[in-house]
Amino acid sequence: MTDAPKRRTRAGHGDDSIYWDKSKNRYIGAVSLGYTPSGKRNRPTVSGKTKSEVRQKLRELKKQLAVGVKTPANYTVAQAVNDWLAQGLKGREVTSVDTYKSLADNHIVPQLGKGKLRDLEADDLDDWLEAEAKVLATQSLKMVHSILRRSISHAQRRGRAVRNVAELVDVPEGRAGRPSKSLSLEQGEAVLRAMEGTWIHAYVVLSLLVGVRPEEARPMTWSHVHLTGKEKPHVDVWRSVRRHGDTKTRKSRRSLAMPQQTVAVMRAHKRREQAVCRAAGKEWTDERLVFPTETGELRSALNVRRNFRALLKEAGFENPKEWTPRELRTNFVSVLSDHGIPIEVISRLVGHNGSGTTERVYRKQLRPVISEGAEAMDDIFGDDDGAEEESPGGT
Repeated sequence: MTDAPKRRTRAGHGDDSIYWDKSKNRYIGAVSLGYTPSGKRNRPTVSGKTKSEVRQKLRELKKQLAVGVKTPANYTVAQAVNDWLAQGLKGREVTSVDTYKSLADNHIVPQLGKGKLRDLEADDLDDWLEAEAKVLATQSLKMVHSILRRSISHAQRRGRAVRNVAELVDVPEGRAGRPSKSLSLEQGEAVLRAMEGTWIHAYVVLSLLVGVRPEEARPMTWSHVHLTGKEKPHVDVWRSVRRHGDTKTRKSRRSLAMPQQTVAVMRAHKRREQAVCRAAGKEWTDERLVFPTETGELRSALNVRRNFRALLKEAGFENPKEWTPRELRTNFVSVLSDHGIPIEVISRLVGHNGSGTTERVYRKQLRPVISEGAEAMDDIFGDDDGAEEESPGGT
C-alpha cells in the first residue's frame, strides 16, 4: 500500500513561497506579511529564472524587511531618478535643474531606467559608465554618476532602497572636453570695436579686459561699478547668479581695477542707461542692473550668448556659434600670461582658489583693488588717446 501524497500546507505569516509562473516563464517567490490597513493582502514578491536565484532574492528581501525597508518590487531606476528630480532639488536654480534633467533623460533613463532599483548591481554600473565614457567628457560623466548616486540616496531616505550601489563604483576617465579657445590679438581688437554703443559691446569689454565670469557680469548692479572717486575706477565682483547669489568661491569675491578703455566704455554705457531710465519716466538708482533686458530684468545666459555671437559675426568671425562668452575670460588669462604677468597675480584677478595670496575680500571690504590686470590690458589694448576725461559732476 503506497503512502498518500502529502497535502501541501499553506505558508504561514512570514513564510516563503516559491512557485512557477507559466505566463512569465519565471519562478516567483513571495513572503506573506498579512494585510495592509486597506485590507489588501501584503505579499511582496521577487522573481528569477531558477529557484536558487529566487531563494537568494528572498533572503535579500528579508534583510530589507528586518531593517524596516520595504523596497517596492517594481520600483525602477527611472522612478528613483524622477523622484529625486521632482523632490530633491528644491531651491535650486531653474538652469541647474534643467541641466540635471537633461543629463538624466539622455544618459541614465535610456540605459538603466527600466531596471528595478533593488536588482541594480555594481557590475551593471561599471558597464554603463564605461559605455558613457565613450561619449561624455569626464566632468559630464561625474555629473551623471552623481545624479544616480543622489537619486538612490533619496530613495534610501524614503525607505525604497537598502544600499546605494552607485557608491561602490569608480568613475572612469571620459572623453577630453572641448578645449577652450583664445582670441588672437587681431581677433581681440576686432571684438573690442564691434557694435560700439550697445550693451553687448560694454559687456564684452568688461569681460575681456577685466576677466569677470559670465554669471558675475549678468547680475552686476551699478552700485558695484565705481567710475569716480579717489580710488582707481574699479568693479566689485561680489555676486553671481548662483544659488543664494554668491560668487563661485570665497576668493571669487574681489575688487578689480578697470583699464582706461573699459572705464570709457562703461561711462558711456551708464549715460545711455540713465537716458533710457529718464525717457521711461523712472527714477534712476545705482541698484539697477548694469546689463538689463529692455524691461529691466536679469538677462538669461541664452540671451547673452545669442547677442555675443551677433557681435562676433559683425567682428568678422566665420563661425560665431563655436564661441561662448565664457571664453572671453579664458582669453583674459591667456593674454595676461603671454604678457608676462605672474600666474599668482592672474589667479587673484580671476578669483581662483589656487592663488598663493591668502588675503580675503569680504562683502564690505574694498581692499585691495587689484590693479595689475588693468595696467597690463592698458598696455596691450590701450588707446593712445586714453580714456575720455571725466567732467566735474559726471557719472
